[in-house]
Amino acid sequence: MSDGSGGDAGQLVARLADRAVSVPDVVTEMETAVSAAQHLNALSGYDAERARRIAVSFSDPSDAGPLSGLPLLVKDAIDTADLATTGGTPALAGRRPPADAPAVQRLVAAGAWVAAKTTMHELSFGITSNNAWTGPARNPYQPDLIAGGSSGGAAAAVAAGIATVSLAADTGGSARLPAALCGVVGFRPTHGRYPGAGVVPISHTRDTIGVMARSVSDVALIDAVLAAERGADTETPAPRGVRLGVPAQFWRDLDSGVTTVARAALDHLSDAGVVLVEVDIGGVLELNAAVGFPVCFYEFPRDLAGYLSAAGYELTVDDIRRAVASPDVAGVWDLLAGDGAVSEPQYGEALDARRRLQVEYAAVLTRNELSALVFPTAPLSARPIGDDDTVELNGTRQPTFGTYIRNTDLAGNAGHPGISIPAGLAPNALPVGIELDGALGDDVTVLALAATVERVLPATPSPVLSRSPFPGGHHVAAASH
Repeated sequence: MSDGSGGDAGQLVARLADRAVSVPDVVTEMETAVSAAQHLNALSGYDAERARRIAVSFSDPSDAGPLSGLPLLVKDAIDTADLATTGGTPALAGRRPPADAPAVQRLVAAGAWVAAKTTMHELSFGITSNNAWTGPARNPYQPDLIAGGSSGGAAAAVAAGIATVSLAADTGGSARLPAALCGVVGFRPTHGRYPGAGVVPISHTRDTIGVMARSVSDVALIDAVLAAERGADTETPAPRGVRLGVPAQFWRDLDSGVTTVARAALDHLSDAGVVLVEVDIGGVLELNAAVGFPVCFYEFPRDLAGYLSAAGYELTVDDIRRAVASPDVAGVWDLLAGDGAVSEPQYGEALDARRRLQVEYAAVLTRNELSALVFPTAPLSARPIGDDDTVELNGTRQPTFGTYIRNTDLAGNAGHPGISIPAGLAPNALPVGIELDGALGDDVTVLALAATVERVLPATPSPVLSRSPFPGGHHVAAASH
């Protein structure tokens, strides 16, 4: 089925519409990819017979929507009516919500179909996807390493060629971090750009559905449907004269391999004519520190109770808590009940800090005439599964969670759009991602800039196991290099 022409989801949809390939053909090849990637534990719900039945229903893709026939992976925190949505936690085992999440509904209405659910960190409370109930999602480049989280299965599955796109979720980096560690594109939109209902929550202030794909163009394809902005101007700008901010604080204490790849990426951008402006975001980060945990810890139990009620489940938040399987997630619950408990006045102060954070962040972009900030998505590449508490970085053990989200957390707290783009492989043969964060509501510009950056950077090689059934293999930029 592969024609080597460099396309991904967009080209697959076009070939389906032209009847160059059929949805049953796609399903047959997907089954091969699922089998080849089984050891990655990327999927939590895949029913081959169901997929074949759905495939037969696409007898005339030409009269359907712009995504007609496109198989879609969905993180197991996002509601799907005919596949269980468990949030990666035992208390929700086998639970089927009454309806698809509104975001899923939009994609299905456009002709896509849900092929499988993907594994995740339990209740999205972590960045390793080392889930004690489902088992860990594994990195396609080296299976004894983490895939990242919390949407680790989505990133691993897309990187392994099971499908071209996946819905993820992002609170503090859950779509961007796994994408960076697995060598794919991960996008967090401006908070509120996509419908947010029907998702096992952490924080309504910070949560958003995100998109993972093998190319920026595929992210833009899905974004246009989710944001109901089909036909919006997405012209990719020439790199010359684009001004990107290089925040000093996000370029410190990096793994040596990340430094090598990320600095090379800046060199490529500079050579292409991008203007790189060093900026200090110390004031932004001071406000950022006052937002994240207080907001999440206050909203989580309340938002989870609301989700359970809306789904009609006869479960309480305590029922969920008592069944938690992963020690690190159980530790979060202990914090919620103890020293991490957040009062209503403290919550109000955190929301006020968030408003001031948004103002200061906007000022940095405006004052320096920047289209976006650019920085390594994560300070380090993938580390061994089991390093749940601490990881080694530059000769010291550092907290796993805080270290990995050091650069991504800002967009989550401020609600800004951010996208991680593969920048290449480090000397240890592991992927490194470069992130662009833009202004609130400026998602189309961020996606266009990301496409420009993707074109400038060298293509990232696929993991060896990846035998993609989809046209063009991995990372559409390969077509221009």
